[in-house]
Amino acid sequence: MNALVPETGLLPGFADPVAEAQKTFRAVLEAISRPGTIVTAPSLPAAPAPLNPVVAALLLALVDYETPLWLDQATHQPAVLDYVRFHCGCPLVADPAQAAFAVVAEPQSMPPLSAFHLGSDEYPDRSTTLIIQVPNLDGGDNWRLKGPGIRDQAILSAGHLPAGFKSWVRDNHALFPRGVDLLFAAPAQLAGLPRSTQLEG
Repeated sequence: MNALVPETGLLPGFADPVAEAQKTFRAVLEAISRPGTIVTAPSLPAAPAPLNPVVAALLLALVDYETPLWLDQATHQPAVLDYVRFHCGCPLVADPAQAAFAVVAEPQSMPPLSAFHLGSDEYPDRSTTLIIQVPNLDGGDNWRLKGPGIRDQAILSAGHLPAGFKSWVRDNHALFPRGVDLLFAAPAQLAGLPRSTQLEG
């Protein structure tokens, strides 16, 4: 598929799609299974603005024709739309509650977590996974985390999040096993905050 990119004018995806997608998927598993741990992204493909390379890598590794994708208003740029359609082949949805994955490039204007698909009692795994782009993973308030995958306590300090985000995360955790899972994507790193994780303090 990447061989066609020079003819279309699109940015390329992974240089080695299978190997790099597998490495990125393993990084996601590490981030989700060890909440709050900052994981270095193994592959950094070219990304159409305003996406950073980690968001692009996550899309290439996780999203395909079977996964409806919701994009926030900041990402509604021709370069982004063409990129995900070409490389991922995914259906784009206007309603966040219909999304398997969602990309938030501008967290300050994102809808609350409750607006996304929260799963059902029968199928909690069908909820939305949010990919939230942040400038860094050490520039926000220190959130103390407890729960599965955390030995005693972990700290997450993602920056540039909405004022009410912490209460959204608490409300999301209260729905467990329903609720959304979160991936924070900085320019070269990622961190996970699954629905099973509890905020302290």
